[in-house]
Amino acid sequence: MGVLGFSQVTEPLYTLPKIKSSITLPVSLPISEINSLVNQSIRGVIYEDKSYTDNNNDQFKINVEKESNINIKALTNNRLLISVPLKIWAEKGYGTLGYYMYQDTNFNLIMNFITSIAATPDWKLNTKTTTAGFVWTQKPILDYGKVKIPIASFIESTLKQQQTKFTMLIDEQIRSKFNLQPYLVTAWNQFAKPINVSEEYNTWLKITPQSAYMTPLQVFQDKIKTSIGIDLYSETFVGQVPVSAAAVTAVPNFTVKPALANVFNLQTTANISFDEATKLARQQFLNKEFPLNSEKNKVKVDDIIVYQNKEDIVIEVKTEGAVNGTAYIKGKPSYDAVAHKIVLTDTDFNLKTKNIFQKALTVLFEGKIRRMIEKDYGIPLLDIENASKKSLTESFNKEYYKGIRLQGTVIDLKPTRFLLSEKYITVIIDTRAQLQMNVSGLSL
Repeated sequence: MGVLGFSQVTEPLYTLPKIKSSITLPVSLPISEINSLVNQSIRGVIYEDKSYTDNNNDQFKINVEKESNINIKALTNNRLLISVPLKIWAEKGYGTLGYYMYQDTNFNLIMNFITSIAATPDWKLNTKTTTAGFVWTQKPILDYGKVKIPIASFIESTLKQQQTKFTMLIDEQIRSKFNLQPYLVTAWNQFAKPINVSEEYNTWLKITPQSAYMTPLQVFQDKIKTSIGIDLYSETFVGQVPVSAAAVTAVPNFTVKPALANVFNLQTTANISFDEATKLARQQFLNKEFPLNSEKNKVKVDDIIVYQNKEDIVIEVKTEGAVNGTAYIKGKPSYDAVAHKIVLTDTDFNLKTKNIFQKALTVLFEGKIRRMIEKDYGIPLLDIENASKKSLTESFNKEYYKGIRLQGTVIDLKPTRFLLSEKYITVIIDTRAQLQMNVSGLSL
């Protein structure tokens, strides 16, 4: 059997019921990405004073440059320590009444900041950076021979002013560069495109995201973690490709949730047409003969059809021979997990016949045909299960945007419920899965 439902491309579009589901998407953002951003944002000369006479004739010049790469280290309570290595040249005049001796020196120090990090509902990183002092390798002293002047205090007062400006620069850069909206919009629109579940039966799955959730950010040694939850609807379409939903230009703001389960349950739908169910029944039972109480009293299956009656599946069996008439076996669809089939349970039996034969023979016929249907008849679902698993796994493992990659696993997939309509048996499939979104190498 094919995977799903109906094989005619000309069949009018048939929409199955919307199924509400949700997925959980753990997100990992390497601290190295923030480190790279800060290093790109802060470079070269950071501060320069070329005048001896400004600042109340302080007779002091200074040039401050970033010496090497900035280092970022994770701290407790969702904080980062940002350490900026500086290379400093300073020159100081010593004297009075316009007569000065000048001496210069080169030295290094590390300027520290502490950044608290959180996420705003519009998918941006929000940081609050504060100054955290300096680390001197050796405090600079200018040597004028008999007079030695320490100049650390001059430099610290200057750098403290610049350090406060740095905090605003760091926060502005992180807020402007770490905006996940454009990446999520691309992933959202790509993920919402119809998925071709079965080319053979022209069947499509459409997932429509609705709303989003996010857990508070957590800072670890080498990464920042959070989880995104998305409520969505899944729909199955048969006959033609469904119209894609209008592309979004912004992902809805998220609502904060304290925690989201790593393993989520996604409900999707598949379907099998009653035409296909009838075809299977005919392959199994058409022209099949079976004896009743002797080889002389045989019954032959002349035709068989399968259809819906409210919440039941009806198998209508026309027979000839010892019993010339029509038997109706009606039952509830159920899933046989061992055989991967839809089978009938709680069956009822009714017989219409022009034959007049012994009551005992009628009971015997009923018992035999009911056992035959209950034991042998089943609609295979293994192809549906495998196709659903394959299409979801492919959708779960894609780079929807450069630097945004999904990795996912379908843990378990099982049909759980059946909805009946005039044309189709709709299979509700519960899928347990895990997803992970890794952010790296973004064009910041």
